[in-house]
Amino acid sequence: MRQIYGKSNSGNLSEAIRQISSPDLLIMLSNGDQFRQHVQELAAKFPNVPTIATTGHFYAETIKEGGVAVVAMTGVKASAGVLRDVSTIPVRDIADFEKNLQAVAADAKNTICIDMCTGNDATVLSTMDSVLGKKKISLVGGTAFDGMVAVNGTIYEDAAVYMFIKNLGGKVKAYKENIYVPMEEGYRFVASNTDREKYYVGDFDGKSAKKTYEDIFHINDSQIANQTFRNPLGKVTGKEVCIISLKEASGNGLCCYRQVNNSDVLTILQAYDYEGVVDSTVNAIKSDFGKASAIFSINCVFRYFFFNEEHFMDTYLKKMGSVGAHVGFVGNGEHYNNQFINQSMSCVAFE
Repeated sequence: MRQIYGKSNSGNLSEAIRQISSPDLLIMLSNGDQFRQHVQELAAKFPNVPTIATTGHFYAETIKEGGVAVVAMTGVKASAGVLRDVSTIPVRDIADFEKNLQAVAADAKNTICIDMCTGNDATVLSTMDSVLGKKKISLVGGTAFDGMVAVNGTIYEDAAVYMFIKNLGGKVKAYKENIYVPMEEGYRFVASNTDREKYYVGDFDGKSAKKTYEDIFHINDSQIANQTFRNPLGKVTGKEVCIISLKEASGNGLCCYRQVNNSDVLTILQAYDYEGVVDSTVNAIKSDFGKASAIFSINCVFRYFFFNEEHFMDTYLKKMGSVGAHVGFVGNGEHYNNQFINQSMSCVAFE
């Protein structure tokens, strides 16, 4: 298979697709202001090509905020579709989801699902996993910046679009990357006074969650959003720790970017040896593929901010590009199989 990447920093779609001809699929990454226009233009140019699109920063050798990028692939078989009304009845389109999976004659060794959603990530992933889990088909994806996604020229809100991609030239494999570990101090709290719909946690061990977090780092309300780049929360489930990004202070508690439930065991995480973690991912891909034909990744916007603060983003892109043609986008959340992950990276490599 082959991956072709075109971009226009000014948002000129014709410029972005100049090198693309006879694609088997298209993935478009645009900006909120021009998204609707770009979706219409791309559908007119390639009316019969499976296409998904969302908004977010995009990257290959460099990263760009704004503009438009289009990723094309050849040597693959693809089908695309949508789950509508994901905040209320995400299962309404599950029959079409199964049909699109069958359309590519999916096999766990050579097929990946890439999804893009507008929110309600956990519900979306559990719905998709009801089908993908049985077939052991991997998934990577992320959340739109501007609450809009598109498939085959039609724009949706409150939805998840997806693309099934079967590599006709070899295998595929999904990876995820986590640069956070529990702090050495070993903080552990039991969450209470939570609001699942608002992603809110009021108390840690019966005390104000906001005050507890602020006292640990000697910060105030306005600094919480930046502190989470280095010190998000972690939900402890057995040996697994799920990252929970903090959004802001609210009353005596904290608003997060994923649900916290009463009695959840939480800890506080810290960034560690992120360069070594990236090297481990690169080495894993090299071990599995040698030189990959293509890599498509999704990075969290908070991870992007953190890498910028550390002056590491260019190095990161260079490292990932060393193992294959690497492209991707920055989203508000990341998906890996049935997991909704924060402040992480997920990717798929193609043989």
